[in-house]
Amino acid sequence: MPKLPLSRFTVLDLTRVRSGPAAVRQLGDWGANVIKIEEPGDMPDDKPGGSAQFADYQNTHRNKRSITINLKHPKGKALFMEMVKQADVVIENYRPNVKFKLGIDYESLRKVNPRIILASVSGFGQDGPYKDRPGLDQIAQGIGGIMSVTGEPGRGPMRAGIPVADLTSGLFCAIGTLVALLEREESGEGQWVQSSLLQAQVWMMDFQIMRWLMNKEIPGQSGNDHPTSSPTGVYTTSDGYINIAAMGTEMYVRLANVLGLPELIDDPRFKTLQLRAKNRPELNAAINARTKQENTEFWIDLLNKEGVPCGPIKNVQQTMEDPQVVHLGMAKKLQHPKLGEISVVGQPVIMSRSKREVFVAAPDRGEHNKEVFAEFGISAARIEELAREGAI
Repeated sequence: MPKLPLSRFTVLDLTRVRSGPAAVRQLGDWGANVIKIEEPGDMPDDKPGGSAQFADYQNTHRNKRSITINLKHPKGKALFMEMVKQADVVIENYRPNVKFKLGIDYESLRKVNPRIILASVSGFGQDGPYKDRPGLDQIAQGIGGIMSVTGEPGRGPMRAGIPVADLTSGLFCAIGTLVALLEREESGEGQWVQSSLLQAQVWMMDFQIMRWLMNKEIPGQSGNDHPTSSPTGVYTTSDGYINIAAMGTEMYVRLANVLGLPELIDDPRFKTLQLRAKNRPELNAAINARTKQENTEFWIDLLNKEGVPCGPIKNVQQTMEDPQVVHLGMAKKLQHPKLGEISVVGQPVIMSRSKREVFVAAPDRGEHNKEVFAEFGISAARIEELAREGAI
């Protein structure tokens, strides 16, 4: 396998569940030497992120090796600190106070390695009034505002269909880690990188938050319709549904002509962007009456020929079988020692030279103990002693 961009960096992975592993996955996919550190013993299958047989676990923890260390054992912690001396990054998503109780907070780590970068993902931040609260994706979605703008008007708050706060906080943590690694090339020092589910969720609210910050406007739910632009939403066809996004007057005129409804162009109810948004129900009714006369494929072909943004609405099977998704390589095959050939979700970034052709299956707990500890200069006799004493 060719050398990958991050192969010179060693990452000690203390993360679990999703937000932290989402950060580590970005680094591991691009070649970082990721060492997943887990507690000794078996993890029951009913725990989050449990059995390596689970599809989610395989996707989340690919491209890393696993060792066991008991950080609550004095010799286990000492062993971890020896590894910190040789590592570049430690990533964790404990509750903020846990790392201090374990004695592996940033100040403790930098005493043994001033170049170390500690990257932390939490629910609500490392300090502040909510720092000790347990943080979960749906809780962050609720506080961060997305549930107030998701779903149909009058139906009550609705969560997003994916763990958007978990995943984006992990992405921001990975970005922060890469920035810290770049900065270290000039300063020679590491630093503490922090992100949280709540910060990520607020950031992801983007223009909806700006409607409040600039205009003191509180957005509401608009279902499948765009909050401010019309016609942009989901429309009925003879065999299903279609997304159409005709933003701006020029695109609206194109859409009206493609639909064979030129009368909509000069209709006084729809003459401007503001009027089309105000009279959205009437406009959507007129468009739906026409789109349901033909099937989805008919409209997609016709609208795309005229440059009107549109697309089908697919389930996950149809998405992964879509020819463009296949072309982009969004499913990556790998060999699992027990499951055989499986597929995981590929990277959404393409580089002209740096390509990872082979993905490695998620490891079993402690699978690489001997191999990794030897690389860090730990003798076989000491490994056996640490295992007997419950330190690994």
